[in-house]
Amino acid sequence: MADLGTSPLANSLIPPARLQMMETTYPLRVYVCDQCFLVQLQEFESPQHIFSDYSYFSSYSESWLRHCQVYSARMIETLGLTGASKVVEVASNDGYLLQYFAQAGIPILGIEPAANVAAVAEQKGIPTDVSFFSVATATRLAQAGHCADLIAVNNVLAHVPDINDFVAGLRCLLKPRGIVTVEFPHLLNLIEQSQFDTIYHEHFSYLSLGVVQKIFSRHGLTVFDVEELPTHGGSLRVFARLGENTVVPESARVPALRSREQQAGLEDMAIYRNFQQRVVEIKLGLLEFLIDAKRSGQRVVGYGAPAKGNTLLNYCGVGPELLEYTVDLSPHKQSHYLPGVRIPIYPPERIFETRPDFVLILPWNLRNEIAEQMRDIRQWNGQFVVPVPKLERF
Repeated sequence: MADLGTSPLANSLIPPARLQMMETTYPLRVYVCDQCFLVQLQEFESPQHIFSDYSYFSSYSESWLRHCQVYSARMIETLGLTGASKVVEVASNDGYLLQYFAQAGIPILGIEPAANVAAVAEQKGIPTDVSFFSVATATRLAQAGHCADLIAVNNVLAHVPDINDFVAGLRCLLKPRGIVTVEFPHLLNLIEQSQFDTIYHEHFSYLSLGVVQKIFSRHGLTVFDVEELPTHGGSLRVFARLGENTVVPESARVPALRSREQQAGLEDMAIYRNFQQRVVEIKLGLLEFLIDAKRSGQRVVGYGAPAKGNTLLNYCGVGPELLEYTVDLSPHKQSHYLPGVRIPIYPPERIFETRPDFVLILPWNLRNEIAEQMRDIRQWNGQFVVPVPKLERF
């Protein structure tokens, strides 16, 4: 489907002490199965290597926290969750979501493989099991009395190479009348909006509703509802239950979206074969803008140090000669360098000290939030730029 050259792991930020050391890079190629239409990367590094110590902390996005607060309030009301219920989140990060259930007095458990991130959650009072989720993990936790009324799985289904083992684990940990909600970027948006920068080694799979239905069905889970969300450039939230739990009927939104995916061509190889050329066009557009700005004496800096930005910059070959630096709210990223391209990361205040002409928003899915935070660049006629799905100045 796409060949993005070679790239380091997208979240492997470089501390100053390692600037003189070599980095390992891996081919970044996306394949699609012509039988089931699951889109996947080759596995070069294990999840243990990628996620055991992680630099992404969910609580630094205000819009994501609002999204989670609304979700938790809705689930508490809809499912009638009480102090006798149990909510489990797989890949619970720093407790960004479970904190809202805890505030409502509902028993919770986080499952998080990155020990450094889990430690932050524990400091917030979020009980966290440090482990990779699997059938073995689910069986151990079920035996310890942690079967759940609600299992939340946000932006992790795409991160596991053995997706069948992961989904089988969800069934093991679910109570007979329990519900699983799973959020993941929608493959249809990735293709239609040319979101190639959301492809990186941490994301093993790129998912459609049709593919998720097939995988869940294999393990005795039925997708009974689906919602389209604006998060991460366009995501799906699917609701699943045990197959034998026939109390919950299927929503009409499930077949409607499946029909849309089919009409868009997600079960036709042609749509995948045509993707590469659109990727090349985005690369050319970004390079033309950066080179023209450089030659005209205009300064361009970045905002954010997300994984998607590292895919973009490494594929396009953009280093500090074209993008002087980037900034990020997370202190865990500041004073580090982006992998591969070695662009330095500063606190956001750096932009107001140096007054650049353009700020390239690397997490373009947060463009409105960032533009509002950084609106004072208008004082010196600074402009924002987003690179995907096409270069846009505003």
